[in-house]
Amino acid sequence: MADTGKPLLIKRYASRRLYNTETSDYVTLEDISQFIREGRDVQIIDLKSGDDLTRQYLLQIIADHESRGENVLPINVLNDLVRSYTTQATSVVPEFLAASFEMLRDGQSQLLENMTKGNPMASMPGMEAMRAQQEAFMKAMTGGMGGLSGMSGPRAEEAEPRKDGDLDDIKAQLAELQRQLARMGK
Repeated sequence: MADTGKPLLIKRYASRRLYNTETSDYVTLEDISQFIREGRDVQIIDLKSGDDLTRQYLLQIIADHESRGENVLPINVLNDLVRSYTTQATSVVPEFLAASFEMLRDGQSQLLENMTKGNPMASMPGMEAMRAQQEAFMKAMTGGMGGLSGMSGPRAEEAEPRKDGDLDDIKAQLAELQRQLARMGK
């Protein structure tokens, strides 16, 4: 692929076919899902109207995975998401979800780092296989959204180990956001 610094532009034709502008060929939703798993951002534009359809197609990819039994989102989370569209919570939900996924990525990075660097157990037989399994599990849980091995670009250079107090502060903030969302949902 060409420039991985900017989103891959996909054009949707009137026939609803999706066209990859970098490789000059048609792609499927599964292809787009694979680009995203590989760490590439995509932007899907309707050729005729110029409308950005990215959100619509990303939601369709998620719905397809969920309908095939690849359940990542628990029912209570789905219910809360639906409720958030009908309450005043819509203003806080996107930031909350973004912060939650960032914490998950950071936690993944920290866990993998602890399993390799400076850990006397890292040299034990079988530990490398366990670390690889843990990395695969975390990658599956986050949809390949980065982590220790997947971090690149400015975020990777800026990443610093967190102090325990920082993590406790973040957990407290997250708990407070959850309480606020629960109150808004009632």
